[in-house]
Amino acid sequence: MIESRGVATVAIGLVRPHIEKTRSPRGVWVPFPLGRPFGEPDDKAFQRRVLMQALALLERPQGPVLLEDFPDDAPSMKDRADWEPQVVLPPLQTPTLADSAAWIAGMGAELTSVAPHWEAAKHRFGHTNVGLSRVGMDAWAPYLATFLRGEIPESPVASLSPALVARYIADDMKAFYMEAVQAIGQQPSGLQVNRWFWDGTLAAELLRALRTAALNSENNGFKTAGSRFIVPAPFVAKA
Repeated sequence: MIESRGVATVAIGLVRPHIEKTRSPRGVWVPFPLGRPFGEPDDKAFQRRVLMQALALLERPQGPVLLEDFPDDAPSMKDRADWEPQVVLPPLQTPTLADSAAWIAGMGAELTSVAPHWEAAKHRFGHTNVGLSRVGMDAWAPYLATFLRGEIPESPVASLSPALVARYIADDMKAFYMEAVQAIGQQPSGLQVNRWFWDGTLAAELLRALRTAALNSENNGFKTAGSRFIVPAPFVAKA
């Protein structure tokens, strides 16, 4: 529609099959994490490289469909050989699915260990992504543990269903840990942060247990939210 009115367009795509099938007149595929089409927050030089490659397609006489690949990964996607997480966690002991008391106690200890680093990360970066659920940290594990017992608790947020609260608590939990582990020193790659969280924390095990409970639930809202949106596909099992 825009092109038919004489306005040239360029698309930047994060999922190559999508941009192939939509067949925009001009497109650049970028190999970056979802949500980062220009690659790097606060890295103006890198963002400009992405933008200039996209705009350069406007000067090309070929077409009508052009698709190029951006040649480089974002710097934050490359592991740092010298990075070591500074967050010291309690020994990892995974309770059985329905042992809500053990989940609550274990998560209480782990969150207490992570909290000072998260506070330091807020100071370092000046912001946080924690707060989507509008549920306090102390209530995260008790609320999620209710689902593990096969129950559907009442929503503590009037505008949200219980399943959405569980999903947003999971989002808050992931942000809490992943911000905390970046509070000190050189910045790790996104893969290093993910490996640290998904392979070594009780919080990750809780989210996997929540996904399992969702798959077995007869509540359609919890089944949908819990099975699809809490644990990313690459981390359903430990590496």
